[in-house]
Amino acid sequence: MQRVLGPHWGHVKGFALPASDAGTPIDPGPPPRLGDPETGQVFKDSAVDVIRLSSYLSAEDGERIDIAPGALGNNPLGTNAGDGYNVNPATGEPYEPERVLRGDFARVMAEFWADGPESETPPGHWNTIANGVSDTPGMEFRIGGEGPEVDRLEWDVKLYFALNGAVHDAAAAAWGLKGHYDSARPISMIRYLGGKGQSSDPGGPSYDPDGLPLDPGLIEVVTEASSAPGDRHEHLADHAGSIAIKAWAGNPVDPLTESGGVDWILAVDWVPYQRPTFVTPAFAGYVSGHSTFSRAAAEVMASFTGSDYFPGGLMEFTFPAGELLFEKGPTEDITLQWATYYDASDQAGISRLFGGIHISADDFEGRRIGSRCGKDAWDLAQHYFDGTA
Repeated sequence: MQRVLGPHWGHVKGFALPASDAGTPIDPGPPPRLGDPETGQVFKDSAVDVIRLSSYLSAEDGERIDIAPGALGNNPLGTNAGDGYNVNPATGEPYEPERVLRGDFARVMAEFWADGPESETPPGHWNTIANGVSDTPGMEFRIGGEGPEVDRLEWDVKLYFALNGAVHDAAAAAWGLKGHYDSARPISMIRYLGGKGQSSDPGGPSYDPDGLPLDPGLIEVVTEASSAPGDRHEHLADHAGSIAIKAWAGNPVDPLTESGGVDWILAVDWVPYQRPTFVTPAFAGYVSGHSTFSRAAAEVMASFTGSDYFPGGLMEFTFPAGELLFEKGPTEDITLQWATYYDASDQAGISRLFGGIHISADDFEGRRIGSRCGKDAWDLAQHYFDGTA
């Protein structure tokens, strides 16, 4: 049985974060809740969204998408509504397309940003990103992007001070909400809803108002017809009346040589795309720590460097073929690309939905809270820099 980690963190003294007697320094209100007249359907739809993303976790469908900054990114805060950038402002040229297998991209993204046990964790990941920015050849060390250049030591000390003040506040803000609202993770949502039945057809089999919404080809009721020999649910023939979902089939026996793939499985058996030893974190979902940490860090990086964009208008990380840890893959090299710090932070948040760890409400509210933490930390850091704090 998991025990919750960090429930007291909303009461930890912040850097620029205001204190809160309730342990919720920034409170946007509750997450979607099953049975709530206003948000109950959002709760169920959020589970469906995670199932759909889980169904993308295989390259065998051959689906290719463009993941370059010309097609992805530039999202308004708290959304995924961006459609990329027309040109790289550093070169004046369009970003070159990068069409990759969707299943490879989804798995690489989920693993690159996972930052689970035995890793540098999300705050550490953003310190690593900051190191890469500072190490860029020809980088001018002008704090805030203006004024005289400073030496590398002053640059590093002040950057780490502001950056880690921001992610510290992000931790207190996010974990305060986790402890206060104690919301469910997708594994609990999907298994519970799927165990109840389907909520779309009151006259159909396995109806329950608290069940999963049906979505043909993604979420279906197993029937005698659908489980007949040669049909899509054949291997689920002993589970007529149960809810089946098309999703990642789970951890393979040998992750070096096998992949789980996507298949029809029982909703009550669904697992996130994670290591079998770390199925889901030991604290509530709302809000996403990854989203909050990452947006807070992105705000500081943009303000400290004086530009929303990475040096040269592009940051890249190449994930070689066959280097996945959770299972075999990717089938070809995948280069993750981001034009701005905000694009990278948004991808960190989105990755947790592909990984089956969060729903959209966790991600989007985390981004908004992280933005406030980052901006406030940067404002306070400047007072320390000029001696007026």
